[in-house]
Amino acid sequence: MKKYFKFMLLLAGIIVLSSVLYASGTAQDAAGSVFPKPLESYHDPDTGVMDILASRISAEPFNLVGSLIFLCAILHTFVASKITAYAHHLAHEHKQRLKKQGMSNEAAQKNVHFGAEILHFFGEVEAIFGIWVIMLGFAITAFYDWSTVVHYIGRTVNYTEPMFVVVIMTLASTRPIMKFAESSLLKLAQIGGSKVSAWWITILIVAPIMGSFITEPGAMTIGALLLAKQFYSHKPSPKLAYATIGLLFVNVSVGGTLTHFAAPPVLMVAGPWGWDMAFMFEHFGWKAVVGVVISTMVYYYFFIKEFKDLEAAAVKARQNTKKAHHDDADVPAWVIAVHILFMVWTVVNNHYPALFIGGFLFFLGFAKATMPHQNQVDLKPALLVGFFLAGLVTHGGVQAWWIAPVLGSLSEVPLMLGATFLTAFNDNAAITYLSTLVPNFSDAMKYAVVAGAVTGGGLTVIANAPNPAGQAILGKFFENGVSPAKLAIAAMFPTIVVGLCFMLIR
Repeated sequence: MKKYFKFMLLLAGIIVLSSVLYASGTAQDAAGSVFPKPLESYHDPDTGVMDILASRISAEPFNLVGSLIFLCAILHTFVASKITAYAHHLAHEHKQRLKKQGMSNEAAQKNVHFGAEILHFFGEVEAIFGIWVIMLGFAITAFYDWSTVVHYIGRTVNYTEPMFVVVIMTLASTRPIMKFAESSLLKLAQIGGSKVSAWWITILIVAPIMGSFITEPGAMTIGALLLAKQFYSHKPSPKLAYATIGLLFVNVSVGGTLTHFAAPPVLMVAGPWGWDMAFMFEHFGWKAVVGVVISTMVYYYFFIKEFKDLEAAAVKARQNTKKAHHDDADVPAWVIAVHILFMVWTVVNNHYPALFIGGFLFFLGFAKATMPHQNQVDLKPALLVGFFLAGLVTHGGVQAWWIAPVLGSLSEVPLMLGATFLTAFNDNAAITYLSTLVPNFSDAMKYAVVAGAVTGGGLTVIANAPNPAGQAILGKFFENGVSPAKLAIAAMFPTIVVGLCFMLIR
């Protein structure tokens, strides 16, 4: 593990040092220029996409540095679980060493290992892109100046989506909303006898489709919390656990396409391209539902034997926790109704931080006044997810120089496949937003890029804005956190299914 960590630090040091050395002679000339450089200001050759990229690097050398830093952040996410495991190893060794020295168990538990805690922070997936923003800030300062960093982060980058996700995730995870969602889905799960498999199917099909109306972050939060309670608590095998989270991510990514306002990648293009709710349902929504149902049922039949084994353990667990569930269910209807109104206010005003954050502050006061019917409001998971997304959009803002020409150079089918692939390494909302900057996009090309972006939204944690929320909630059920490689493998089949639905169904 040390070699991974040392390699990442060495790579970061090389990037920063080379930036300083190269930019030292050009910083004065760059000062005061617009950052990032507008795409229309490049004088691109007509000889191919690789020549365009080379020309843009030559015209703006920072392009390469910014993308290398982004690549480092992505690579960091793939070794995050190893860093976390090593941090746990160091902490355990530290406590064992203290016990051998005669320290009591209670005192040893309170005595933390500084290095282990730092490594644990570096192993938090939600913190990774924020960590690498520091490197990005150093590089921007070296090439330009500190005022450019301030202007870019303070004015250029739009952090509305991260703030919205923090608020909607916190609201969706409250006890009244969870009881409302659970009671609503229970009616469908009862068709299957309220078995583990019935809950699993209901959550993975219905919750993502709900995302078209309560937004994808809200659907992800509710779906993940219900899966944690009704499925993951019964300790499925690692293979089924990864299949489930991969399926959840893909289903949520495409489940928000029945409307034009709930899925971030759709939201980016709905205005510029004039797509309304009727258009989305006709061209995307019903196809997404077909893909969600097919992939979910195929996974169910593949794991049907394990579901039968889980049900036996679940019956015993229900008996042991019957009283706790009864106590938790006592939430007055009027409290639930007020919570729903807060969610509606947040969703309707999701473009206006002053309104939805102001509403959230009123909600905190209401939650305090109705404390007997609330669980403690836990802001930490939502804030970590918001931090993750803020770091992602900060890095994504300097990637347009290569994403736009790559998208613009592809025909329809390669464009859909390319958008799916690129989405795995960049937020799908960024992919669709950049596609609005490509001139002369036909209707078929617009369809292809959005279909590809939502199709690939479950392949990685960074592929779709709600995914970090799901990982934050469900990560505790995976040893050393969710493995990016195993997640990608688990999400591959449903990604192919929904991709074929978008590609073949007309």
